[in-house]
Amino acid sequence: MNTSKIKVLIVDDSALMRTMLEDILSADPRILVVGTARDGQDCLEKMERLSPDVITLDVEMPRKDGLETLEEIMRTRPLPVIMVSSLTQEGAQTTLKALALGCIDFVGKPSGAISRNIRLVGEELIAKVVMASTARVRPPRRDGLPPVALRPPMRSTSLVSGFRPRREIVAVAASTGGPVALQQLLAALPGDFPAPIVVTQHMPKDFTASFARRLDGTSALKVVEGASGLRLKPGMAVIAPGGAHMLVRRKGTGVFCELSDAPPLLSVKPSANIMFLSVADEFGGKVVGVVLTGMGRDGADGALALHRKGAHIIAESQETCVIYGMPRAAVEAGGVDELLPLPDIPASLVREVFGK
Repeated sequence: MNTSKIKVLIVDDSALMRTMLEDILSADPRILVVGTARDGQDCLEKMERLSPDVITLDVEMPRKDGLETLEEIMRTRPLPVIMVSSLTQEGAQTTLKALALGCIDFVGKPSGAISRNIRLVGEELIAKVVMASTARVRPPRRDGLPPVALRPPMRSTSLVSGFRPRREIVAVAASTGGPVALQQLLAALPGDFPAPIVVTQHMPKDFTASFARRLDGTSALKVVEGASGLRLKPGMAVIAPGGAHMLVRRKGTGVFCELSDAPPLLSVKPSANIMFLSVADEFGGKVVGVVLTGMGRDGADGALALHRKGAHIIAESQETCVIYGMPRAAVEAGGVDELLPLPDIPASLVREVFGK
């Protein structure tokens, strides 16, 4: 057995799906499928014997379902887990719970009869398994607090009449590991934060509406999914909808969201680069840009363009990233002013926006 390969355990109650996923992963020379399991209980038993590096986990299974199994894995032997789920609104709710429980990422189930779908899902699954093998697993703490402890929500000083923030908008990019990082970041900001926040988190269509509602319930900010014509306001965070690029445009005295159906950029849609560039066009240097955990290099070029206009760019440091891909690319591009662990980013945002 070649121990340098990434050892994967596939968990699914469908024999057809187990075979399909095994064929997909075994085609890559970097990956070795060490076993398959038919449900969560079978997974937990085989985990001890097979010592996988990564687990792909179905959601709906008999005896012990995917969420119960994930919780048990994170409690007893934390490992990188990729959920294989239905990319529907109902599936989105379950997948967001799985991300909160500590799974690294997720992919949609391939639909057997459509060869193109299987090929595209296969490419995504292989890429995410390889990425997951390098991920920093951060299971939730037993006391219910976030895995990365942040400061309590900040209180801004009373905003005097006519106060104008030094930075007029905050733009945030995130991918793998981003849902939990964003939840913690936004929850640490005051509800009267004096600038709007726009966020590109790599997620499929139908997931971002559920994600925005989840964030809205854990933050003093008003968190919504982006839509064309939506007016941006202080104390508001707007999440780019899956399957569309989100831009920011000034119209008269207001600032509004605009959605674009342009092709993916760097294989992602929504694209943080496109959002960052639109913010640079409209606000110049009066921006704070933030690049959080994620796979790939989306956001690096846009952050550099903002930096060159005088914006302040923060990247999450490796010590708290699930995947130090996007922040590393932004640093290497030369566009980062501060490299900070996640707990220190909210205070920096408040300082930059309030001008303190």
